[in-house]
Amino acid sequence: MRVVFRLLRSGGLVVAISMAACGVVLAQASPPPQAAAKQGTPTQATPKEQAAPNDTAAESPEVKQIALTEKQIEGVISAQKEVDGITDKLEDNAEPDAKMIAALDAAVKKYGFASYDEYSDVVDNINLVLGGVDAVTRKYVGPEAVIKAQIAAVEGDTKLPAKDKKAALDELNQVLKVPPPAITNGANIDLVMKYYDKLISTFDDEQD
Repeated sequence: MRVVFRLLRSGGLVVAISMAACGVVLAQASPPPQAAAKQGTPTQATPKEQAAPNDTAAESPEVKQIALTEKQIEGVISAQKEVDGITDKLEDNAEPDAKMIAALDAAVKKYGFASYDEYSDVVDNINLVLGGVDAVTRKYVGPEAVIKAQIAAVEGDTKLPAKDKKAALDELNQVLKVPPPAITNGANIDLVMKYYDKLISTFDDEQD
């Protein structure tokens, strides 16, 4: 399972949204790439990709939920630039080959991870939390509330072209149809929020 985190900027409002509930990707900032080879699905194999919305809501993909540690979160923040340097070489919709997976394994081991699979699981769980954070109030409100806030922001954006507004609303409403996975490790929320600024800065830097 690969969770994708995006920020949607509309009318000056920046709200975090998780695509953990489905494979739909919205614009702007990207999260750490996930283990495409492990999952066997090329969609969203790189943080530069965008997946088109589906006509019908897909079932919520499962996340291997784990209890996060500060060491793991700090490891993701530290490893992100090096991981990006490797995965940026992938073409859109391409899966990393064995050589790249080996390079990713070697890279993340420097930061305390046993493998890129473990690193990806940690990223998944971080993004589960980030997807439920209202970036304005900086509080965890759950992904459904975040998506609804984004819908309201887009609807109220008078500067957004009608075509773009319709596309954004279509995607957001599609995401809303898919029940988000519940976080089973409640302590992860407080831990991720402790590193919220660093994580958002890391993901924004990845876009630059």
